[in-house]
Amino acid sequence: MKRLLLLLLLTTAFANAQVVKNNGNLQVIGTQLCNQKGNPIVLHGMSYGWSCFHPSFYNKQTVKWLKKDWNCTVVRAALGIEPDNGYLQNPEVSEKLITNVVDAAIANDLYVIIDWHSHNLNLKEAKDFFDRMSKKYGKFPNVIYEIVNEPDQESWEEVKAYSEEVIATIRKNDADNIILVGSPHWDQDVHLPAENPIKITTNLMYTMHFYAGTHKQWLRGRTDDAIKKGLPIFVSECAGMEATGDAAMDYEEWQKFIDWMDKNKISWVTWSVSDKDETCSVLKKGASATGKWKISDLKESGTKTREYLKAYNEDGSLK
Repeated sequence: MKRLLLLLLLTTAFANAQVVKNNGNLQVIGTQLCNQKGNPIVLHGMSYGWSCFHPSFYNKQTVKWLKKDWNCTVVRAALGIEPDNGYLQNPEVSEKLITNVVDAAIANDLYVIIDWHSHNLNLKEAKDFFDRMSKKYGKFPNVIYEIVNEPDQESWEEVKAYSEEVIATIRKNDADNIILVGSPHWDQDVHLPAENPIKITTNLMYTMHFYAGTHKQWLRGRTDDAIKKGLPIFVSECAGMEATGDAAMDYEEWQKFIDWMDKNKISWVTWSVSDKDETCSVLKKGASATGKWKISDLKESGTKTREYLKAYNEDGSLK
C-alpha cells in the first residue's frame, strides 16, 4: 500500500512538474542539448500526425493529457504543407491548428516543436510562416523550430541554402531558441551536414529520423560518426515499425535505438498522435479527440511509447 501511494505521489509530481520553468531557455553546448544553466537535458515526447489529416487532435486537451498521463516534456505540431487541406491550400486554418498546440504547450509548461512538415523546399512560404511564428513566440523559451521535415531527393547543398535563409528569417526575431535542420533522404544522411555544417548561428541541431523496422545499426553508426565530428543530433521523429508507418513492430530493434539514445543523451519524439489505420498511429479508431485515453484506446505503438515515456525523469534521465 505504501509503495502504491509513493508511486501515485511520484506520478502526480511529474504531471505537475514545471519543465520549462525549471530548465528555461535551451542551448546547445558542443553536441549536447542543455538547459539554461548549462546542464544536459534530454526531451522525450510525441508528435502529432499531419495537421491536414488529423486536425481534431490539435487542441489544448490532448496537450494537457500528453503531459499528465504520458509524461511528455515536448510535443511536436506537424504542419502539413502540400496535401489537400494543408497549409498551401488553407493557410489560416492550418496555422490555427499549430498555434492551438503551441499555446497549450506554453500554458502547460512544455517544450513544443513547430514542424514545417514537408518533404520539399518551399522557401518563400516557409520564410513567411517562420517570420510570423518567431515574431509571435520568440520570447517564449518553450518553442523549437523544425524548418524542414525529411527532405527526400534534394542535395545537402540545396537543403543547406534553404535552411540558411529560413534561419536568418527566424534569427531576426528570435536570437536564441533552438532550430532543427533536416538532411537528405528522409533525415538519414546526417553524414553530409557533419562534413559541411551551417555556421551562420548557434543553437542549431540536426534531425535524424528512424523507423526500427527499416533502419538498423548502420544508421546508429552513421549518426555516431556525425556526433563525433561535432554534429548535435535531435531525433524529432521515430517509431518501432517500418518506414512506411505500417507493418509489424520490431521491438528488439526499437529497444536498441532507445538504449542508444539514452546512452548518448539524444532527445526523441515518437510518431504519431493520430487514429489512422496504420501501425504508427498510436490511437485506435474511436479514441477521444481530446485525450483521457484508456489503455484500451491505444495500439501497440501507443502502449509501448507511453511505457517508454513514463520511465524518464523531468531532465530526461531514467528513473
